[in-house]
Amino acid sequence: MFSDLIRGVRAHGSLFGSSTLSPPWALHFVDGAPLTLCTVLTGAGWIVPEHRPPEPLRARETLVVRGPATFTFVDEPGTLAEPIACGEHCATPEQGGMRHRRGWNDPGGDAGAGGDATTLIVGAYPVHGEISRRLLDALPVVLRVGGGGTADAVLDHLAAEVTVDTPGQQAVLDRLLDWMLVCTLREWFDRPGGEPPAWWAAQRDPVAGAALRLLHAEPAAPWTVAALAERIGVSRSTLAKRFADLVGEPPLTYLTRWRMTLAADLLIEQEAATLADVARTVGYADPFGFSAAFKRVRGVSPSAFRRTATTASPAADGMLRAPGRRA
Repeated sequence: MFSDLIRGVRAHGSLFGSSTLSPPWALHFVDGAPLTLCTVLTGAGWIVPEHRPPEPLRARETLVVRGPATFTFVDEPGTLAEPIACGEHCATPEQGGMRHRRGWNDPGGDAGAGGDATTLIVGAYPVHGEISRRLLDALPVVLRVGGGGTADAVLDHLAAEVTVDTPGQQAVLDRLLDWMLVCTLREWFDRPGGEPPAWWAAQRDPVAGAALRLLHAEPAAPWTVAALAERIGVSRSTLAKRFADLVGEPPLTYLTRWRMTLAADLLIEQEAATLADVARTVGYADPFGFSAAFKRVRGVSPSAFRRTATTASPAADGMLRAPGRRA
């Protein structure tokens, strides 16, 4: 299930930096991306989310900031540095690329020469559609992951890649940032004492996890609890109880909500598709039953949802551009 939710979250030309900074500095990330990953290779600084207390960011630590609020990266709270706005003009290759990545604000001259230099890497992520928005809903405004673990290996690759300027570099950096985000979220969900969403723990259960994988792999199948239980190899009562205990709702209730999430994205992404097409894709034989289920779950008819979504601004429907890219 996590794979389905993270699939629509992709870096695309969105690397703001591997900027080597010497104090004082203040970088204001103004675009309010749905997710922004910040990690420090060397040195330290502070992330200051809008309307929230400052968060320290030390070497090899990673913070993920959830939009739409903006945030600032500073050398210390209350810095005297004049904030530099970082957004769509900061870091695309066609707008300066490595020049921007190597130093937004370097009042000290050769920032790399000082022992107090800080190297920051930032990747901003657009979020496409209702499926990935379910992931956002499970995250706090700011989440922190310390150094160590799988993410450390990714950091080493990032550190090596940003020192060169070769063909295809942006694609490599984007994929490394994707890898870094997945590792960071997995570690955060698995942290001791954490409270991950119910579906996260349920994925690892041999009964509920198997059911979730089947429902996600074959959402249009004519599932019943008995059919699911037979495929998994357990009794109907065992599946019903285990699934409800771990996921928080019965299997077919979960399936209906998942189908409506898939349908919402299809209604937006496939404008030529009829309601009957969408209905069949998510497992309904006729558009009337589908429309009734959609309105029950989403609170609005499929036609009204499509009209609203297609006339809304990009920020309203979750199709947000990555900072660093022109729309």
